[in-house]
Amino acid sequence: MSMAVIGMVAGMALGFAGYFGGFGAFLLVAALGAVGFVAGRFLDGDLEPGEFFRTRGDRRG
Repeated sequence: MSMAVIGMVAGMALGFAGYFGGFGAFLLVAALGAVGFVAGRFLDGDLEPGEFFRTRGDRRG
């Protein structure tokens, strides 16, 4: 299992543990799952922080 999947599962488990029930819980679990997935991709080395934080003058197109 990749680090991205492990991170996503961990984020979802934390979401269930933190708040359970209703549409708010759905949004919380989805957001934490996405954060965990992105963190796992960083740990796998598939993403670089520079891909998210570029200056305006550094556009490539």
